[in-house]
Amino acid sequence: MISRSAIGRNAQLALRRQCCAKPTGRRGLAAAASPSTSTRYENEDVAGVKVATRDVAGPTTKLAVVVKAGTRYEPLPGLAFGLERFAFKNTEKRSSLRITRESELLGGQLKAYHTRESLVIEAKFLQQDLPYFAELLGEVVSQTKYTTHEYKEEIMETMALRLHDKHADVSRVALDSAHHVAFHRGLGSALYPTSADVGRYVNEETIAAYASDAYAKSNIAVVANGASQAELSKWVGQFFTSVRASPQTPLSTKATTYYGGEERLAHGAGNSYVVAFPGSSSFTSGASYKPEISVLATLLGGQSTIKWSPGFSLLSKAALSFPGTNIATSHFAYSDAGLLTIQFTGDAVGIRDASAEAIKTLKAIASGSISKEDVTKAVALTKYNALEAAESLDTGLVLTGAGILHSGKPFQIEEVGKSFDSVTADKLKSAAKALLDGKSAVSAVGDLHVLPYAAEIGLNV
Repeated sequence: MISRSAIGRNAQLALRRQCCAKPTGRRGLAAAASPSTSTRYENEDVAGVKVATRDVAGPTTKLAVVVKAGTRYEPLPGLAFGLERFAFKNTEKRSSLRITRESELLGGQLKAYHTRESLVIEAKFLQQDLPYFAELLGEVVSQTKYTTHEYKEEIMETMALRLHDKHADVSRVALDSAHHVAFHRGLGSALYPTSADVGRYVNEETIAAYASDAYAKSNIAVVANGASQAELSKWVGQFFTSVRASPQTPLSTKATTYYGGEERLAHGAGNSYVVAFPGSSSFTSGASYKPEISVLATLLGGQSTIKWSPGFSLLSKAALSFPGTNIATSHFAYSDAGLLTIQFTGDAVGIRDASAEAIKTLKAIASGSISKEDVTKAVALTKYNALEAAESLDTGLVLTGAGILHSGKPFQIEEVGKSFDSVTADKLKSAAKALLDGKSAVSAVGDLHVLPYAAEIGLNV
């Protein structure tokens, strides 16, 4: 165990050490690269905590605690957002001021954020300071103090400011609405709560109770880029001992059901229209993973990847007929479900016409009216985007953490890329037909007098 005095002395002398210490014996910018440059994650169980590492060459480390505590699992609206706001506040051993000062002296960067399925608590730092930051993150998920003073004077204020910004964004409101229509509860819960939700459900007691359920070893994965598996496992085994073994109340494990339907919300800040279909689960989910859905999203597209050119995607070409209307196709993959969305923003009249054209395009794909060249381009771009995202330190950590939490399988970059090679024109045709034959999830936000109903553009709800 590292003594408290030793850690405090390291923090106080960090700048002097970084300037004066000789870098021999550890990796540095001018040092020879480590032979360990694998893109694969190693993973193991350390006293009940799932641990995964990718020991990439370089002088820095990124460490993340990925917790099964996103909006999907919250028993009341807003708790995932509230729990995120308490990260790096007071713990039993450190005040928030001490955490800030020590981290800055070591050159570290701290942040926390949440997704629909995960809460991510993350630190970036020099490799030599792994023991300190491993201990800090262990404290955050086991010894955080949820005080009334902090809750009333700081947490609520920052919540209110952020929620105002989020709900002024019609695109975000429309995506939340589409998820709600598609999945109802669970994955359908809003990524950010309303101000009314915060006032009604979120306080220091409910946040602390959610933490008791979420911060358990069975719900936690510790993932690192730039550290060896042996070293990370050593510090996790030492500093995560105070984390409870199991939650006081188990989180919901109910499987996601896709419903479909339609929702229309008046909004004065602009117009956004989302057409959504059931998609594929994430790569780590095994049998429920469908790579053709991601390729179909790329083929539909809407945003050009080449400057001064509309690009090859079918909706980017169609968008030329609707200036001022933005079209973007996305695929959101989760542990046991997915959502393929086509989102339109801009003038209400343009959205009305562009959405009808988009459904015609999808019907053309379902009829087999697609060129071999476009399929080849879509597969290549999908593979590139997936590999680029997986190589990203941020995305790779979250995908791997979520993968080993939900299925025990890390997100391996090479395997993801290979999965798209099997996608053919026939698979895309079948996928498009299945989407059109089933129920869609449609959300209209803005001028409801002009924005179309689903039936008006040829969709089933």
